[in-house]
Amino acid sequence: MTRSWLRLLGTVLLLVAGSTPACSQAPQFPDTPAGQQLRQLLAAFNTGDKDTMRKYLEASFPARLNKLDEDLRFRQETGGFDLKKVEESRPLRLISIVKEKNSDQFARATLEVESAPPHRVTDFNVQAIPAPPEFAVAPGPEVANSPAEGQFRAWLAVFNQGDRAALLKFFNDNFPSEVGRIDGEMNFRAGTGGFDFRKAVSATATQFTALVQERSSDQFARAVVTVEPNEPHRILSLGLRAIPRPPEFAIPRLTEAELVRELGNKLNEDAKKGLFSGAVLVAGQGKPVFSGAYGMANRETGEPNKLTTRFRMGSMNKMFTATAIMQLVQAGKIKLDDPLGKFLTDYPNKDVASKVTIHHLLTHTGGTGDIFGPEFDSHRLQLRTLNDYIKLYGSRGLAFAPGTQWDYSNYGFILLGAIVEKISGQSYYDYVRDHIFTPAGMTRTASEPEDVAVPDRAIGYMGAGKALKPNTETLPYRGTSAGGGYTTVEDLLRFANALTEHRLLNEHYTGLLTTAKPETGDAHYAYGFQDEVRGGVRSFGHSGGAPGMNGDLQIFPQTGYVVVALANMDRAAGRATSWISERLPAK
Repeated sequence: MTRSWLRLLGTVLLLVAGSTPACSQAPQFPDTPAGQQLRQLLAAFNTGDKDTMRKYLEASFPARLNKLDEDLRFRQETGGFDLKKVEESRPLRLISIVKEKNSDQFARATLEVESAPPHRVTDFNVQAIPAPPEFAVAPGPEVANSPAEGQFRAWLAVFNQGDRAALLKFFNDNFPSEVGRIDGEMNFRAGTGGFDFRKAVSATATQFTALVQERSSDQFARAVVTVEPNEPHRILSLGLRAIPRPPEFAIPRLTEAELVRELGNKLNEDAKKGLFSGAVLVAGQGKPVFSGAYGMANRETGEPNKLTTRFRMGSMNKMFTATAIMQLVQAGKIKLDDPLGKFLTDYPNKDVASKVTIHHLLTHTGGTGDIFGPEFDSHRLQLRTLNDYIKLYGSRGLAFAPGTQWDYSNYGFILLGAIVEKISGQSYYDYVRDHIFTPAGMTRTASEPEDVAVPDRAIGYMGAGKALKPNTETLPYRGTSAGGGYTTVEDLLRFANALTEHRLLNEHYTGLLTTAKPETGDAHYAYGFQDEVRGGVRSFGHSGGAPGMNGDLQIFPQTGYVVVALANMDRAAGRATSWISERLPAK
């Protein structure tokens, strides 16, 4: 069964399900580097053979090697994938429709490769989609009360109980391949709150497909269970794939008063269930209309979370870094098409220094790579300044030609912070304090090192349910221009107000900062801000997360609402802001 939070949330995966088309002629893989890599990737994955899959990943997709065991389990669930349609083909980029062999789910897959031979895969981003009209087929014969449906309903009932012994017994009797992953299943149950059955999609004797909704959020998923054809019809696979909310289950907008009442009830209930620990603030026209804090800032001492509690914010720092860079652009000290080597004149890799521009760094299109991995883990506490990161990663070459791909790069924002330091003559921390936090009135936001005692700084807790544990041993020495640091919900509202009132940047540069740049390869990313339209309502902001921390800021320019959530546990803030944004008044 699928346990990965990433897969449940519908974010970047190696592979996701497809569906069965009516077309009789199989599509051809394009004769391009990207097309050939997709052909080889699917061929290796479809074998279900660990050695074959490892050999392919070592040669062509080394960044995925650490997920090999997860991908093998996923192969068992799905039965492999078929290419069904090529939507867009370029030499280094291929967008296609793929189909899961074991179900009727479609997905859109985007594969990107390096520009130089052997054209290794740099990204394979797959999103579940409804079945395209041209692939519609007449449904097969429905089987009422089929063995597959019975096993699914039995699993759902015992899973929702949250009782480890009961779930283990069910696995022993009906799903023996899952017994060794019982602890992961219990964490999954604790994090989701279980699932509510929403709709049967299809049913045969050996396979049942249904729509379910996570109890702790609005997230929908397509569940597919496949069972043995003979008694006792043990489960062969049971997978959950996140999908967009079906139109028939659209969420009605609430009035502001209704929202405040229902939100308070929801957060109180979630806190009692251990699904939320943190603070939430909703403002209209710059002033709070709802605020509340829930759970424990320190479970050992019993210190409760408050509105003034400082929570670690992960990548939300990128908003501050991008604002700082745009202030320097507005002041004429930087141009967006300047190469980073113009400012970091001693940057170790001259290819990176000469080809990567400020625009590339702000949009994650520079090919500068990430900071997390074995090198970070082994140097976590020695990385104390931005220059320490450059010393560690600065000799590294480009992952792809700048401007040709989109790949989220924390290291790119480290470089932007170093550029702020070079131009301003201040440390990054002093610059954002003097030019962003102080003008905005943010008195409880900073990035002091973890070994400095900071009043009211919450402890983050990883995992879910009874498996919660402090994230202390995972934290870097201090936050950087890429992420980390700490803030409060009230300070983030002050930041949102200062930004939209043009106290940090003028109107032109505020718009440039916060408007999506879809031509870069991500339809929702601006300059250090995410820019989205949901249900016809636009919002911009940024989320952040790491083990034991989660935060989100959403600014709605059309309606004047601001939604902020910070949490000292996994996923909780994003679930809260998603619930709120779906129900906010649209006018």
